[in-house]
Amino acid sequence: MNQVIQTSASHPIGRFEDPERVFSHLDADLAATLITAAADVVLVMDETGVIRDAAFGSDEMVGQGYQHWLGKPWDQTVTAESRGKVASLLREAGAGKGPKWRHVNQFARDGSELPLSYSLIRVPASNGMQAHAIAFGRDLRPQAALQQKLVSAQRSMERDYWQLKHIETRYRLLFQVTSEALLILDASTEKPEDSNPAAQALFGEALSKSGWSLRDSLEQRSYTALNQVFSGLRASGRSAPCEVRLSGSGVELMVSVSLFRQEHSAHFLLRLVPKVAQSDSAGTANAKQILVDVMESAPDAFVVTDLAGQVLTANRAFLQLAQVSNEDLVRGESLERWLGRAGVDLSVLISNLRQRDVVRLFATRMRGDYGSTTDVEISAVAVNTGEKRCLGFTIRDVGLRLNNETKPSKELPRSTGQMTELVGRVPLKDIVRETTDLIEQLCIEAALELTGDNRASAAEMLGLSRQSLYVKLRRFGMGDASADSDAEN
Repeated sequence: MNQVIQTSASHPIGRFEDPERVFSHLDADLAATLITAAADVVLVMDETGVIRDAAFGSDEMVGQGYQHWLGKPWDQTVTAESRGKVASLLREAGAGKGPKWRHVNQFARDGSELPLSYSLIRVPASNGMQAHAIAFGRDLRPQAALQQKLVSAQRSMERDYWQLKHIETRYRLLFQVTSEALLILDASTEKPEDSNPAAQALFGEALSKSGWSLRDSLEQRSYTALNQVFSGLRASGRSAPCEVRLSGSGVELMVSVSLFRQEHSAHFLLRLVPKVAQSDSAGTANAKQILVDVMESAPDAFVVTDLAGQVLTANRAFLQLAQVSNEDLVRGESLERWLGRAGVDLSVLISNLRQRDVVRLFATRMRGDYGSTTDVEISAVAVNTGEKRCLGFTIRDVGLRLNNETKPSKELPRSTGQMTELVGRVPLKDIVRETTDLIEQLCIEAALELTGDNRASAAEMLGLSRQSLYVKLRRFGMGDASADSDAEN
């Protein structure tokens, strides 16, 4: 049977009922151990608020303070905005009020701010000992870190939400204004899920009725042919356009069907174009030529490859990134030749295109034939219709909007987190080489500044021969090292 603790009306809830029986036999060392275990920081202060002793619950906390706090008034070891809170704690403890917890930012040994939550208890004078106060502190850094992660996660979710809202708005706009009839069906039931105004005008009021299906609006032969297209899509993910005829009006249509998945369910996207419009070859050819001209002049690189990644065609922007003079030099070559991680990036892209048909914002680097490297984002699509299946890649230069830490600069990385962001974008040997070069350059600049630009003295300070220093100066482009070498010799 569980023992129930009885609390008398005179005994305050939340305190020990018989503390003398539990703690009267404790000696000073054991009491100090219990107090230290109960808090991350314990400060002992005299009546004037000067810190006379301190204890810490962990070795890590010992490194934050202790020695430079002793002998100082408590309010001189905290930040300016926390001094009023310290005064309130001392005043409330002196007035005999119950302990309250207050957030105080205390200076650590290195000058940084240490967030702590303090509660103060005043100990009256007894046995020749003067009255003093004991402050119990809890380390708030774990809570602060969790709060920061929560804020970052919330901001990331908000960004994703608004990005999806913008994408949805663009999709709805294109879906509604296009002149071609578009129809979205559930792949398992073939029931309509969405349609644009052009599709509603094509099928009439029947489309809006509950229980409508394509079988109701197509001739039996046409529906059978379209059903074969659906079966092929389910089996292989590929299909060719098919010709159908409406049962009522006899209008002939060309139907192109695509399969896509969303939220663990499959859907068919039907594009229905009147066959008369298909025969307008002149207008179609003109529209396609306009599209070709736009892609050729686009600022983003665009390249089309076969299913194995062999280049079929590319625009001028891609030739500039690849540092190639004309398209004939890239045609027939593998796209892997210019991607940052040879043997990895193209395989990953093609594998994802086979599974999903679309890849967005794949981060990598482009290598030019003359050694240049450019940070890029790749979006790709698999085209499974038409005479020849192919892959299309849009490559955007994102070097100007990458974080500064991903580019060589005259600042050393400030954290291991910033260094690890380069992993995957830059090979390990390049990270090590660039970091080593940066350290060498900074040391040489410091030595030249200290010696008043005296190369001989700078070389002696760095422990290098003058010839080695001149070689490094030429490599880093720091002044006319050859002229200085001739002058000093």
